Amino acid sequence: MSRPSRKFRRRRLQKSAFEISLTPLVDISLTLLIIFMVTTPMLHNAIRVDLPKGSAQEGENKQQELVVTIDKDSNMFFNDKPVTLDTLGPTVKDYLVHSSDSTDKRIWIKIDKANSCDTLIGTIDCIKVIGGVQDVAVLTQKAA
Repeated sequence: MSRPSRKFRRRRLQKSAFEISLTPLVDISLTLLIIFMVTTPMLHNAIRVDLPKGSAQEGENKQQELVVTIDKDSNMFFNDKPVTLDTLGPTVKDYLVHSSDSTDKRIWIKIDKANSCDTLIGTIDCIKVIGGVQDVAVLTQKAA
């Protein structure tokens, strides 16, 4: 038997070294795309609130710039930043002072239905005394 020449053997090794398979790259890219598609909506609703049901849906087409969220454990957030009832007033007032828009603002309240009316009324009272607030609206979930 004759052995292949060294030149032929080298050429065969070099040729195989330049072959790159794109299949793993495409598989990984599609997997990452699916992961991002699934996790992105979860990032948008980071604070879980089970809204009470109602027939009026005035919040659907309006800009919701200022939102106070109260979750089922009575944790309070102003634009996704944690606050307490004592610090809510000064925080909103500071935001309104530094806001570029000088018109009166509407503040939306997203409150979990597990909370009591006392929590909602206390929050509304805290906000209503602030100057520059046009009105306070409570967001509801559309009744089925």
